[in-house]
Amino acid sequence: MTPDVNERFSVAGQRAIVTGASSGIGRAIAERFAAEGADVAICSREQDNVDPVAEEINESDAPGECLPIECDVTDREAVAALVETTVEEFGGLDCLVNNAGASFMADFEDVSPNGWKTIVDINLHGTYHCCHVAGDALAADGGGTIVNFASVAGVQGSPKMSHYGAAKAGVINFTSSLSAEWADRDIRVNCIAPGLVATPGVASQMGITAGDIDRTAVDRQIGRSDEIADLTQFLASPASSYMIGETVEIKGVPRIGEGGGD
Repeated sequence: MTPDVNERFSVAGQRAIVTGASSGIGRAIAERFAAEGADVAICSREQDNVDPVAEEINESDAPGECLPIECDVTDREAVAALVETTVEEFGGLDCLVNNAGASFMADFEDVSPNGWKTIVDINLHGTYHCCHVAGDALAADGGGTIVNFASVAGVQGSPKMSHYGAAKAGVINFTSSLSAEWADRDIRVNCIAPGLVATPGVASQMGITAGDIDRTAVDRQIGRSDEIADLTQFLASPASSYMIGETVEIKGVPRIGEGGGD
């Protein structure tokens, strides 16, 4: 008998960690998971940044609980504490969403060694730390899912983003490699590569907010955080059970014809 479709897409009852969840995409994912009945631990480098998010979720009608934890994903001991606290509070771990990231735009010759290291540490090494620490907890109760976050900049490159694109390309390859290794642990690993999304950071840099986005037409070049949450929920749910090691680009209308000619 085919399972109920709604159940296939459900994350109800899951225990999840979402990194970088103080705003934007991470916050939208945390809100979605809690609304769907998952208990979710959220983290940011500053406790004051995640406390209001958790408070709002816990005071809402969402059936899931939200636990705010201060954690810098580049700090191995802090990541270990994040996973340990989550498992102690929720009784286990079913899903890890590696959303924490950082970027800045600069010509390659202006990217200092420290700037390069900072971006790679947060985006690539942070993803490594979280997966490496959380693996045993995810495998303990019959397996789970990992959703890593890359970027279209890691797929095809982007001017003034060499450092960020290189780190995100590493995340994509890491996802493919880890998915093959951990399949026998019943841990499914996939990756999301978003294009431009109307996050608070984009709003401050470009003046574009989610409210400015027209969803009455298919021709679209910028996304909303809740649309990224849709895909994240899918990858964390049984509905994506046949997807392993994939990187899914979510970027709107393909810009065909922008490539070079013969």
